[in-house]
Amino acid sequence: MEVVYEDNHIIVVNKAPGEIVQGDKTGDKPLSETVGEWLKKKYDKPGNVFVGVVHRLDRPVGGLVIFAKTSKALTRLNEMLRKGEIHKTYWAITRNMPPKPEALVESYIRTVERNNKSYVSAAPRDGAKEAKLRYRLIASSDRYHLLEVNLLTGRKHQIRVQLASIGCPIKGDLKYGDKRSNPDGSISLMARHLSFVHPVSGKTIDLTAPLPAGAESTLWNVLASGVAGTHENEAGED
Repeated sequence: MEVVYEDNHIIVVNKAPGEIVQGDKTGDKPLSETVGEWLKKKYDKPGNVFVGVVHRLDRPVGGLVIFAKTSKALTRLNEMLRKGEIHKTYWAITRNMPPKPEALVESYIRTVERNNKSYVSAAPRDGAKEAKLRYRLIASSDRYHLLEVNLLTGRKHQIRVQLASIGCPIKGDLKYGDKRSNPDGSISLMARHLSFVHPVSGKTIDLTAPLPAGAESTLWNVLASGVAGTHENEAGED
């Protein structure tokens, strides 16, 4: 488990593709449980350790995930998430060039639980919710393109299905139209940056996930080398 930031109230972890954040019907061990075990061992705590799930990432997606270590932090983080005060930036690799260098994508998304898949429509329909995101093309190689994505709403599989709807399915995402899977089973989407005001101390937390390792690391690093500017992790201690 890779801890990116920790204080008395929160812990931020770099989730690996393939992990689930919270327990589900698969019965696989969730990251929330791994975090609890890590905290229990680190601080030699008896009994159960509090780990509050603030938000989730799709199983094949890697990157930054916030967990609360106290109920006070969890309540406040949930409210911040609802108000859009936790700013998340994603990076996505696509095989196709987007139609514009940057744009606002607006549509409606409905999810069919039977096949765990989301669908977009241009107009409202039963069960569909408004979905918005902004993307910006930040780097390209001969065959691939790196997009920076900011969610303005939080719908299931939103980035995956909305990028697919503009002809840019994410590399490795067979569910939403890419041609080939990634060797490690991941999709080339990561939660790259997190920025928010600490729910207790009031200090600004600004965090960046390391680039993915493994089979896809070379491509990520090649594309990232073409991105102007760098992001340094900053955090106020509580």
